[in-house]
Amino acid sequence: MNDQPDLNVKKAHGQKAARLYRMMMEDHICPYGVKSKYLLESNGFTVEDIHLTTREETDSFKQAHDVKTTPQTFIGGVRIGGYDDLRAHFGKPVPKKDETSYRPVLAVFAVALGLALSLSLWSFGTPLTIRAGEWFIAFSMAMLAMLKLQDVETFSSMFLGYDMLARKWVPYAYLYPYLEALAAILMAGRILPWLSIPVALTIGTIGAVSVFYAVYIQKREIKCACVGSSSNVPLGFVSLSENLAMVGMAVWMIIRMVTV
Repeated sequence: MNDQPDLNVKKAHGQKAARLYRMMMEDHICPYGVKSKYLLESNGFTVEDIHLTTREETDSFKQAHDVKTTPQTFIGGVRIGGYDDLRAHFGKPVPKKDETSYRPVLAVFAVALGLALSLSLWSFGTPLTIRAGEWFIAFSMAMLAMLKLQDVETFSSMFLGYDMLARKWVPYAYLYPYLEALAAILMAGRILPWLSIPVALTIGTIGAVSVFYAVYIQKREIKCACVGSSSNVPLGFVSLSENLAMVGMAVWMIIRMVTV
């Protein structure tokens, strides 16, 4: 293995060149190595792609260059570093640990809206219907519940940080995502309204009051449990909107039952 940095790598035939060291074993291909190669090539670099094919070879490379991870990229004799370092080198955003991100929430709402509009178009010939609005809320509730159900233990710990009922009765912190999922499934099909309405109305009201008190009265800055433990969303508008949407859906179904 040639483990020397590319001191002699310069522009060849008018192209920029780089040397990339990455793990490429029979039972493991480093995904960040693949990404690094693509990133270099997409930025106009000719890549000298050097594979580290054994664990011993990889460890030897890391020891020789005093690095803890692979892949490693060298440009013009200078070590750029791993994949995140390479992204930074090209001026691309690099996710920071514990950085606030609304991407999971936006993804949930966008997919729920798309499903609702698509189903409405198929059912009624137009995407803009009252039923589409109902489906949007129900699908959003279902997907948010699913995210919570991925790790109920972690969700319950986060939820206990601000929910009033959960603090007085801990089992509620474990039941909440199941209740939200149940209400969402029933509301999507307008099934058993005598069950879905009180469930959504109860957990939505308690949740809205708890969030409003924690954020706007106590002025606390804590992490929201609305999308489970997979993201870093501050408690506030998103969680309040989730709970108010459940309350609104329950009230709408009551009105519909009375007027129809």
